[in-house]
Amino acid sequence: MQGRLSSSFQSTNQTMATSFHSPLILLLILLALTLPSKSSAGGIAVYWGQEDNEGTLTDTCNSGLYKYVNLAFLCNFGYGQSPTLNLAGHCDPPSGGCKSVSNGIRSCQSRGIKVFLSLGGADGNYGFSTADEARGLAQYLWDNYLGGQSGNRPLGDASLDGVDLDIEQGSSHYYADLVGRLSEIGQQHGKKVYFSAAPQCPFPDQWDDPVLRTGLIDFVWIQFYNNQECEFKSGNPVDFQNSWRKWTSSIPARKFFVGLPASHAAAGDGYVPSALMKSQLLPFVQQSGDKYGGVMLWDRGNDIKSGYSSKIIGNV
Repeated sequence: MQGRLSSSFQSTNQTMATSFHSPLILLLILLALTLPSKSSAGGIAVYWGQEDNEGTLTDTCNSGLYKYVNLAFLCNFGYGQSPTLNLAGHCDPPSGGCKSVSNGIRSCQSRGIKVFLSLGGADGNYGFSTADEARGLAQYLWDNYLGGQSGNRPLGDASLDGVDLDIEQGSSHYYADLVGRLSEIGQQHGKKVYFSAAPQCPFPDQWDDPVLRTGLIDFVWIQFYNNQECEFKSGNPVDFQNSWRKWTSSIPARKFFVGLPASHAAAGDGYVPSALMKSQLLPFVQQSGDKYGGVMLWDRGNDIKSGYSSKIIGNV
């Protein structure tokens, strides 16, 4: 009798428990599906190399603020000239003084941070006369900065994750040949070479458009500064919003980033206060789903002065 009562009570209790927990379990499943996972959250990319007060590359990555770091710049290449690295006051490449940067590269990579060599910039002299010249630079980059071997690697023996294109002068010719050949070399050696580009926000970009349409660019950090026609304006964000939609719907890249100056002094215009960034800009671009990658900042030195990335990282 006691056993039958106990069995009946247990069965009833299980039925009640199942009935009670089913809606709760369903709710938890729905929440898990709708909340963004950590792996799909955005990150911050930053340029390092052109400011004397920005600290070392190791310091930059140890800050815990960045997911990508672009070493700026390989500022001279093509037109028959030897490629030239310029890291401003950090080190002197011709004397071998930049080989110690390898320690910083490895330190960043140990934290899961991707490190790219940025080609171009606002100054310098670069471009290609022929497709063969562009493919030749691809081999040079592989041998001297990526997974190849060379007797005089400017940044030492560490292998960078990829190449960034910050093309701001010359023509758009043959960058697709550069990226295509470098991608092939990586595949031949079983190594993924990542590519990023930093076009101006007016669409299409006059320098990057052909290479952006190859489908080989992984990350696009669009420069929404020094371009008033598509910068973010809190009172009238339509121009920015239309530009963002155009970029994300037209270019076959993996992730898109909002490129901004890290302080008022970092650019002529386009600075977005952190409060507006968090309340207006980021909620809009995050509606792009998987195409949203995060924020790019110019540059580390200005970010140190303003503390900008620290203010926005929780919302990126």
